[in-house]
Amino acid sequence: MRAVPGMSQKMSETVKSLSQLDSSSFANSKYYKGGFEPKMTRREASLILGISPTASKTKVKEAHKRIMALNHPDRGGSPLLAAKINEAKDLLESGKS
Repeated sequence: MRAVPGMSQKMSETVKSLSQLDSSSFANSKYYKGGFEPKMTRREASLILGISPTASKTKVKEAHKRIMALNHPDRGGSPLLAAKINEAKDLLESGKS
C-alpha cells in the first residue's frame, strides 16, 4: 500500500460504487435473467435453444442437436438441463403454445 498511496482510496470508492448497483443495471445484459417457468412457453423454449419462436422444424432439430451435444448428461451435463432442452424441442416441433 505504501508503493501506491492513492490505491486504498480508489479501492474503497470502487467497492462503494459496486454496492450501489442493482439488478436493473444489468437489464441490457445479453443473458436471460431468471429460472424456468412452471409451464414452458414458446418464448422460453426458443431462448433455451437459441432460435426464433417461429423457427422451422429443421432449425429446431439442428439447434437441439447442437445444444444437447454440449449439455448431455453422459458428457458431464445436467440431467435437468437435458430434460428442459428436450422439452423445448418437443414444444417447438409440436407447434403448440
